[in-house]
Amino acid sequence: MSIKVRIPTPLQKLTNNNIEVECEGTNVRELIINLDKKYPGIKERIYDENNNLRRFINFFVNDKDIRFLQGDKTELKDGDELSIIPAIAGGAGLTEEQIERYSRQIILPEVGGKGQEKILNAKVLIIGCGGLGAPCAYYLAAAGVGKIGLVDSDKVELNNLQRQITHFMKDVGKHKTESTKEKLESINSDIKIVTYPLRVTSNNIMDIIKEYDIIVDGSDNFPTRYLVNDACVISKKPLSHAGILRFDGQITTIIPNFGPCYRCIFPDPPPVGMVPSCQEAGILGVVAGVLGVLQATEVLKYILGKGELLVGKLLVFNSLEMSFRKLNIQRSEECPVCGKNPTIKELIDYEQFCQVKS
Repeated sequence: MSIKVRIPTPLQKLTNNNIEVECEGTNVRELIINLDKKYPGIKERIYDENNNLRRFINFFVNDKDIRFLQGDKTELKDGDELSIIPAIAGGAGLTEEQIERYSRQIILPEVGGKGQEKILNAKVLIIGCGGLGAPCAYYLAAAGVGKIGLVDSDKVELNNLQRQITHFMKDVGKHKTESTKEKLESINSDIKIVTYPLRVTSNNIMDIIKEYDIIVDGSDNFPTRYLVNDACVISKKPLSHAGILRFDGQITTIIPNFGPCYRCIFPDPPPVGMVPSCQEAGILGVVAGVLGVLQATEVLKYILGKGELLVGKLLVFNSLEMSFRKLNIQRSEECPVCGKNPTIKELIDYEQFCQVKS
């Protein structure tokens, strides 16, 4: 009977730096005893002097906490996986409540305690608390991002509720930033939410984004998209960009100096009236949800330093076909903001498109 055991960072020195090991045992206690025979010293770190499991260490069989099963008498079967999750894992340490809250993330070897601490220390700014920003904010708050900034000048309207999931009926007429803050705090009181009930401009955006590690563009108009892109490139801030319309969406991740920016793909905003807004053409609400969650995914990957980001890629989603296409995009040497000889060195406010409200 072979059981896979995931070893946390503090115990890896006992397992010859192996993250995963194989061992046998009919239950958790027997497995740990056998594990100690192979790697002496493990049992004394897991059990106290009274032969009870130490309270600062949690154990998961597959994805179930043994505290809610039969403790160390929990039976094991061939192919099961045991994850050992201590309260301290490579840094300042997590509280027992944090370990419980984020346990499904922590047991991922790509995250672990150290990765969760990175998430808890991260600062993310979301520009726009609408169709994209709302689902993105939900999942980042749930994941434990330590500081989330929310930027939006609008108030909640009834037509927002079809897709902007941080707003409820009772919130109509309330500032979107406050409505979203209220929902995020009800999900996770462990994090800090900062609101900016205003529209970003060339005069204020640099001061706002400087406080954050990565920016999420969930805006609904071209002037803001180009302004955010230019500000992030100039200040070398990573940016997750997404756009939605009708049944379609697109997303890319911009890392200044390491890949193309938004202007490399679309050098200039379209003429007035050339591209309809969501107000004019409509949007299937779930499309906003799909793209917002993809933005949250990119942000978490960036924080953790894991996986392949959508740098140099444009992921295009069509909900009617239920298709994703990943297109290669290149950094343009002629780009006016990140090219060899940039002409945009200072921020300006662009003509208002797509019925942008003043």
